[in-house]
Amino acid sequence: MTQTQGRNQCLSAEIPELSKCSVLMRERCRVEETIYNMQQTGPENLQVISDFDMTLTRFAYKGKRVPTTHNILDNRLLIDENCTKKIKKLLNTYYPIEIDARLSTEEKLPLMVEWWTKVHKLLMEQKIRKDLLAQAVRESPSKLREGYKMFFDHLAEQNVPLLIFSAGIGDVLEEVIRQNHVFHPNVNIISNYMDFDHTGVLQAFKGQLIHTFNKREGALAHAAHLTELKGRQNVLLLGDSLGDLTMADGVSNVQNTLTIGFLNDQVEERKELFLNSFDIVLVKDETLEIPNAILKNIFRTPRCSKRT
Repeated sequence: MTQTQGRNQCLSAEIPELSKCSVLMRERCRVEETIYNMQQTGPENLQVISDFDMTLTRFAYKGKRVPTTHNILDNRLLIDENCTKKIKKLLNTYYPIEIDARLSTEEKLPLMVEWWTKVHKLLMEQKIRKDLLAQAVRESPSKLREGYKMFFDHLAEQNVPLLIFSAGIGDVLEEVIRQNHVFHPNVNIISNYMDFDHTGVLQAFKGQLIHTFNKREGALAHAAHLTELKGRQNVLLLGDSLGDLTMADGVSNVQNTLTIGFLNDQVEERKELFLNSFDIVLVKDETLEIPNAILKNIFRTPRCSKRT
């Protein structure tokens, strides 16, 4: 038996969750070798980069779609019924385009900018009050994935930076994490943040628009400012869209990258595309069981380095 085969057998025994039928991998040996390398260098060399909506949050719960950070604003405290109808119409128009496997990223880009710009314009017209955001989050059915507390807490305990990169609404995202009691000091967020006037009323959105397919630009722009990420050359990346794969482009001198894709919708149409793009594909998995199992393995003392 070769050294690599021995390592992979050891990892298969240590992470039995990877054998679940909902876990797909095109190159299992490469996945296991990457996890092994990450384990050898330990948590001090690791950083985690993740999307938020439909990645750290559930896609659905008890047969109903879970709201994204944009959808959480669909509350009569914040927006009126007419605005709700317009935003829903935009969702029904543009979301099928976002996940259409037949269209290229280049074809989708201008349409995503169009979608986000229209939604933000509608929200600004509603004069949303900052002091009502927390209540809107409390009243929403938003849910983080099962296992979220272990995920956030273990990363904090091991001092592993968690960079959340979201095309959603940063103010709402922060409130969701805060109300779930997992907003630890190791969490950094790049997202679309609201700009409130001196009375606490929404007047604009700050900075460059972040949408599903321009995260590479955001990653490169923000990388230099996140000094706590420097020197961490192993990246665990979580996302639910092909656009999320560019979130680590700002990381310098990467040695090992492991990507996990949550395939939530249109499974058969997008399965092949996801398998060709992500190292691990999780099919209709509403939990963080697999990321947690991988992190647990990376955080433990290496056991198999001498096995052949």
